[in-house]
Amino acid sequence: MARGFQRKPSGRPASRPASRGASPPAELTIREIGARGDGLGEHGGGRVYVPLTAPGDHVRVALGERRGDGRAATLVDVLEPGPARAAAPCRHFGVCGGCALQHLDDAAYGAWKHDQVATALGRAGLGDVPVRPVVRTPPASRRRATFAASRRGGACVFGFNERQSHRVTPVPGCLVVAPAILALLGPLETLMKAILPDGAEIDVGVAVLEGGVDLLLTGGAEPGLDARERLADFAEAQDIGRVSWRRSPAFAAEPVAARRPLVARFGGVAVPVRPGAFLQASAEGEEALVGLVKAGVGPAKRIADLFAGVGTFTFPLAAGASVHAVEGDSDAHADLKAAARTLSNVAAERRDLFTDPLTEGELGRFDAVVFDPPRAGARAQAARLAVSRVPTVVGVSCDPATFARDARALVDGGYRLEGVTPVDQFLWSPHIEVVGVFRRH
Repeated sequence: MARGFQRKPSGRPASRPASRGASPPAELTIREIGARGDGLGEHGGGRVYVPLTAPGDHVRVALGERRGDGRAATLVDVLEPGPARAAAPCRHFGVCGGCALQHLDDAAYGAWKHDQVATALGRAGLGDVPVRPVVRTPPASRRRATFAASRRGGACVFGFNERQSHRVTPVPGCLVVAPAILALLGPLETLMKAILPDGAEIDVGVAVLEGGVDLLLTGGAEPGLDARERLADFAEAQDIGRVSWRRSPAFAAEPVAARRPLVARFGGVAVPVRPGAFLQASAEGEEALVGLVKAGVGPAKRIADLFAGVGTFTFPLAAGASVHAVEGDSDAHADLKAAARTLSNVAAERRDLFTDPLTEGELGRFDAVVFDPPRAGARAQAARLAVSRVPTVVGVSCDPATFARDARALVDGGYRLEGVTPVDQFLWSPHIEVVGVFRRH
């Protein structure tokens, strides 16, 4: 996409000629934004998905392959911008695949995020549940991100993948990541050019923790002596807390340079975290989620924290209650358990809640249950909760659709979903998190 597309308030990109053998360009009007962030229009009686468009845009598109119940399309030109279109604030927008919705004005963007949650609940028959205003996190607050590095023909590119592509584009002006990460992008590109052989590709995870920045390289060949020395020198020069490498996410990370301990702090408890450990995307997002969870459980004194991770909710809740934290991942459980040893009112259990959820009898010990599963949701555990007598359940999810599915099970079991609060810590992306509070009738 031409850079003029990012700077013009009208958002009109340069026209693209249709490729040989492609369908001729089509004109249509965008009705709404779909769940993936693409504009939805109609042509020839079928649905068309057009990225980078806003409601009301009259556009020219190149029709592409079949996609679900319609066709994908590429935006060729905005013939007449709709009222929701705005100038994207980032110069990389339209090329970088990291953000999908910068071209919406603020009101339309906030309303779309809110509607994603309301729509998911409606599809589950929960359309009467109140959806509260979206809690927004600011730009430049992402404290973890994974970048790609690619070396071809002596040149090295470091950044994010382009839209719908494996090509990598530099993002030196990224508006999403924290300043500490942004400042490292140039030095990391220089480093990758020095250590990667020609033809190599690698992912570089960067996380800002208490104690410093954590770098995790994933993929490629195991670093040799020269590469390890360069990585250690880089850590010293840039004051990096830790550098690690792993062959793939299925392998354990190997330390390359460990200059000082790195921890995450939850409710005042320092938890040593391993390379690649899951953390909420931003400190502001974490604070919002923790506040909503604590308000939801209220005065409960015996709490189960399910899918507990390394203790994001466990330790803040332990300030006023005894907490039984359950996590299936072995590394996360080990870190959680190590930190829990310092508190007499926190117990940590390793258990796969997908295949072995807590039973009705086990759940009966608690005044409140918190569950925060991965994107796939907590189908098995929700079914057990639905037949339990736990007075209060607080659900947290990064996927409104699976949250709504699990919420339906709880409501069918006799719970009342008091309300849902969306939390937007993935700014300008299609993703939104939700927190819902259930009370037993």
